[in-house]
Amino acid sequence: MPKSASRRVAKPSAKASTKTGAKTAAKAAAKPAAKKNALRIVAKTSGKAPARKAGAGKVATKPAKTATKPAKLPEWNLADLYPAIDAPEVAADLDKLDADCASFEVDYKGKLAERTAQDGGGAWLAGAVKRYEAIEDLAGRLGSYAGLVHAGDSVDPAKSKFYGDVSERLTAASVHLLFFTLELNRVDDAVLEQAMQTPELGHYRPWIEDLRKDKPYQLEDRVEQLFHEKSQTGYGAFNRLFDQTISALRFKVGGKELAIEPTLNMLQDRTPATRKTAAEALAKTFKANERTFALITNTLAKDKEISDRWRGFEDVADSRHLNNRVEREVVDALVASVRGAYPKLSHRYYKLKAGWFGKKKLPYWDRNAPLPFAATGTIDWPDARNMVLTAYNAFSPEMAQIAERFFTDRWIDAPVRPGKAPGAFSHPTTPSAHPYVLMNYQGKPRDVMTLAHELGHGVHQVLAAKNGALMAPTPLTLAETASVFGEMLTFRRLLGETKNAKQRQALLAGKVEDMINTVVRQIAFYSFERAIHTERRSGELTAQRIGEIWLSVQGESLGPAIEIKAGYENYWMYIPHFIHSPFYVYAYAFGDCLVNSLYAVYEHAQEGFAERYLAMLSAGGTKHYSELLAPFGLDAKDPSFWDGGLSVIAGMIDELEAMG
Repeated sequence: MPKSASRRVAKPSAKASTKTGAKTAAKAAAKPAAKKNALRIVAKTSGKAPARKAGAGKVATKPAKTATKPAKLPEWNLADLYPAIDAPEVAADLDKLDADCASFEVDYKGKLAERTAQDGGGAWLAGAVKRYEAIEDLAGRLGSYAGLVHAGDSVDPAKSKFYGDVSERLTAASVHLLFFTLELNRVDDAVLEQAMQTPELGHYRPWIEDLRKDKPYQLEDRVEQLFHEKSQTGYGAFNRLFDQTISALRFKVGGKELAIEPTLNMLQDRTPATRKTAAEALAKTFKANERTFALITNTLAKDKEISDRWRGFEDVADSRHLNNRVEREVVDALVASVRGAYPKLSHRYYKLKAGWFGKKKLPYWDRNAPLPFAATGTIDWPDARNMVLTAYNAFSPEMAQIAERFFTDRWIDAPVRPGKAPGAFSHPTTPSAHPYVLMNYQGKPRDVMTLAHELGHGVHQVLAAKNGALMAPTPLTLAETASVFGEMLTFRRLLGETKNAKQRQALLAGKVEDMINTVVRQIAFYSFERAIHTERRSGELTAQRIGEIWLSVQGESLGPAIEIKAGYENYWMYIPHFIHSPFYVYAYAFGDCLVNSLYAVYEHAQEGFAERYLAMLSAGGTKHYSELLAPFGLDAKDPSFWDGGLSVIAGMIDELEAMG
């Protein structure tokens, strides 16, 4: 959706179920949030210079045994935003937002073209943009707080009401701002270019030039207003219905009624019977709720089709590509490369894994089963913290210092709780505050990688915050770079310190699984979404038909060594990105392949790589991805670029085959 329209309810940046749900997000973009610059509605996704407390000490080379009394997991302190949902500061800021939006409209509506063309027009327009940015920051604070409170407990009636009420207030207030970006895009190119020669307005050149890319898809002001106001009873309502339904689902496992996160986590249990029981419980509950999820999916796909048709987007994913500032042909090349590599990546690896279990095929619930020779036990929170911070510190002390602050200042919410959003995300909130990380930490080795992933987002968000509310958000093409790079740093350090051959094999296999989940699985998700949205243009899809499409793309991507059994046809239902951020998922594959190439540059680089890397993150949304990659000699438009990233995964599988 163009920036001239209101933000959709922003969702976290978190990997879309790459770990059988261990990173499902309740979010977006993730990740630095999707690059949009209209007033925020309630955000649910992820800066100041941190204290010098880089993680030190030896990193554990294998999962530690569970302590007698495991360290208490941290819960975030949202008081940095507001003291409580009923705090007078919340009411005061909502009233201030109303007043600021109304006065902004009175002062500027209908005047942009004329005043910008006059003497001193550049300084005058710069003043308007600064006021707009200040409103964006305030709205981001309010929306982020409401979204994070709701993510912490989405079934609490008071918190759900607060979330809904704030969302409505933000939508109503932002009606007064709709004119601004629409009208700004109608200013003559030559007039605007002349105005940007004024330094105060020139500062905002990246945002203004970026905004004008949306110009062909803008609608008449009153239509934009209608789309904006109807969002609360349209896609916003169905997003909220999805969140509340997922959080309220219960799965009967061994006589216990479990929420979705611990049930999904059981798919990584060491006991085969436990994995099977969990999978069957998931399938049974999903089946009982298939009509609700089919309705949500059909409604949101139709809602998007209406918007795309009115705005003039040709392809079902074109609006996402525009939002990501990436060319369609670049994404098409990525998708073609990954799908063409299925046989040498996922098909080959799962055949290898089945052999380790003494089988020719693995049932789908064993896809992410721990390897027979992997270390047992869990990793306590202090050890996980130390692993990640030590890896970050070895690369860049500054990066470790920023990450350390998430622990010392309580910017992380780690425990599993009833009603809490499943998965993990890092939410940037707004530049005048700081990011927050949500996790559901259960001591698995992959949870450590999730921590490294989300802290990568957090570091990125802190560094980009200096660009302000309009230019801090990063396009999704680079939004996953810091997170995946953080995972790679942590993995490489662990692998380097592990001397036992079998444990090295287990670590390498775990990394390959992560990369397959990040690249192959996400492109399969993208293919699934394309099929759903394309077919929806011809009418509604039944839950059965959606399941058929799901099985088709999963069968293609997983290969013959994974046996897809009855019940798996409904596993599409819990993937939040399909609901909150259509077509977001290819950003993960983009990021992983990019990081593979970037890490290869790092391994052969001379001094200065870390500084160039942090400078790239600090740019936020001020530069196109091609410009940011140029200092590293990387070009995503080169057809061979994606094959290079995929060859890294293939090489790891070669190494595993050689180990036997």
